[in-house]
Amino acid sequence: MKKTVALLVVFVVIGSFIFGGGAGEAPKKAVINFPTAATTGAVYPLGSAIANLWNTKLPNVRASAQASAGGIANLNMVADQEAQMGVAVTSIMYESLNGIGSFEGRPNPNLRVLAGLYPNPNQVVVSKNSGINSLKDLAGKRFASGAPGSTTEVETDIHLNTLGLNYPDNLKVQYIGFTEAIDLMRNKQIDGVWIMAGIPNAAVTEMLSTANGKLVDIDLDLIKKLQKDFPWYGAHTIPAGTYPNQDKDVTTSAIKITIFTDARVDNDVIYDLTKTFWENIDELKATQAPLKDLKIEEAVKDLAGLPIHDGALRYYKEVGVL
Repeated sequence: MKKTVALLVVFVVIGSFIFGGGAGEAPKKAVINFPTAATTGAVYPLGSAIANLWNTKLPNVRASAQASAGGIANLNMVADQEAQMGVAVTSIMYESLNGIGSFEGRPNPNLRVLAGLYPNPNQVVVSKNSGINSLKDLAGKRFASGAPGSTTEVETDIHLNTLGLNYPDNLKVQYIGFTEAIDLMRNKQIDGVWIMAGIPNAAVTEMLSTANGKLVDIDLDLIKKLQKDFPWYGAHTIPAGTYPNQDKDVTTSAIKITIFTDARVDNDVIYDLTKTFWENIDELKATQAPLKDLKIEEAVKDLAGLPIHDGALRYYKEVGVL
């Protein structure tokens, strides 16, 4: 009898290693690939800080922030399940969800919001010697609209064509990012560049301080015209003194930037990520300037009707913002 009991114990122990992975094996971690944007903007360091926070606070998560070509690339990666999280503005998220615009015929019904963050303003920087004082003056100029398929390239397209400027045909377009544009403007090889990023942005700072650059207004009349077909746009003011040599307020358009995810990511994982983000928001604000005015009440507003992930929704209901 004793031998039988001993054998049963041995079989149970062996079975626990074979089928349970061993008594000392760590629980499986949820892998979160998190594409953000170019390394020169505010979004990449923000994404890195958030991923680091999740890795530090959540033993069940392995998050990795990655540089990327921006919102459209991020949305494609999440739709293809090459990533589980991303950063984009609500405009192209709306297009991705519904399979329109840049995502014509490729709807992503699994697209979900984790948290709305802050208004992401358009920033048009031009050389002071270019003769450009308004968007209309961009006609015929050498202009960097961003990498092909990037958020900034989409923004340039929408704004200039709404204005009646016929982008890209009426400009001498160069499809390059922030870093290349800084050097080209400094060397007088381009007249202007479109940047969409949280403020202050390092590339804008560099252009205004070392490349004889200035910011151009996007006037309220154009913003009102945009809102008829693109209701996610709002007016935004870049306060005087935000950048070197900026002695007056600059009016521009803005869209909310958002952390998005996929409906197929586990509800409990998204709940943990959302909760950890908001319960440690002061820690993030200490190092991430774009978040300095962020309030949780704004996380679920101005989302262009985009659905919130069930895991995030559970947290927002718990804290009373929904």
